[in-house]
Amino acid sequence: MALPLIAVLNGPNLNLLGTREPALYGSATIDDLEALCAETAQALDLSIDFRQSNHEGELITWVQECRGRARGIVINPGGYGHSSVALMDALLAVGVPAVEVHLTNIHAREEFRHVSLVSRAVRGVICGLGIRGYGLALTALAELLLDEDQ
Repeated sequence: MALPLIAVLNGPNLNLLGTREPALYGSATIDDLEALCAETAQALDLSIDFRQSNHEGELITWVQECRGRARGIVINPGGYGHSSVALMDALLAVGVPAVEVHLTNIHAREEFRHVSLVSRAVRGVICGLGIRGYGLALTALAELLLDEDQ
């Protein structure tokens, strides 16, 4: 039996992890992040599809592909979280439970970052815990799926 698939979708500039403002985003690279997600998923009996794009339309396409394919979505929309109605609409349209993750605490940063449009379309938001937030998001989705299956 196939393990439930979780799409782990990462938005703009996350390919620069480890080198982009390490005081804010930490020293872990995107490869470190993918390894953490893979290890966490394995421990939770999940499979993951880990992707990163700097292009809004590509992220939207990936979200749409989750319908009928993935049981959940972990999404770090990056800056698109604050500006993309289209990404929010895609998440609402697919009917797949999603958890939004931000490495930094968006509420402790510039005022324009305090509002995430994407948050309107997800079950929960984890911010400010660095890459650990992804492990928490995967754990939360695993528990949501267990609830749905019972």
